[in-house]
Amino acid sequence: MHAEERRETILKLLRQSAQPVSASTLAGQLSVSRQIIVGDIALLRAGGADILATPRGYCLQNAAAAGLTRRVAVRHDEAGMEVELNTMVDNGCTVVDVIVEHPLYGQLTGPLQLSSRYDVAQFIARSRTAQPLSVLTGGIHLHTLLCPSEDAYRRVLDALRQAGFLLEG
Repeated sequence: MHAEERRETILKLLRQSAQPVSASTLAGQLSVSRQIIVGDIALLRAGGADILATPRGYCLQNAAAAGLTRRVAVRHDEAGMEVELNTMVDNGCTVVDVIVEHPLYGQLTGPLQLSSRYDVAQFIARSRTAQPLSVLTGGIHLHTLLCPSEDAYRRVLDALRQAGFLLEG
């Protein structure tokens, strides 16, 4: 398989997948190294493909995703992270990303794409080897949520408020 054909196959596989696909999985399916896939993804992005790298793998940005996009401002320590994320996914929302304001770099965004307790558990397990972005800001951060309804978003806000995590003006 030639490089251009492989890159088209990568795009096809990402379009067909409802979940992020790891570089290792793509490498196995295409019989190349993980590093070749990482390079292909970089070239696809440079060519305009809207590929998002999440902690669980690559996916295509889906501008037509069903639901309401909302942002929520929160503050908690590392111990509160799992409770916060499970609160969001338990109410049917996908945690799209985390955003912090860094004094030197400005806004830093980390893609998450967490939509189930399983996703959250995997993320929490990985967080044991690296610090979350929120440590840079004393626990203050934003999440972009994709919620199935305004009611689901309100339930998330209420639960975060009760847990003492919600930042309100």
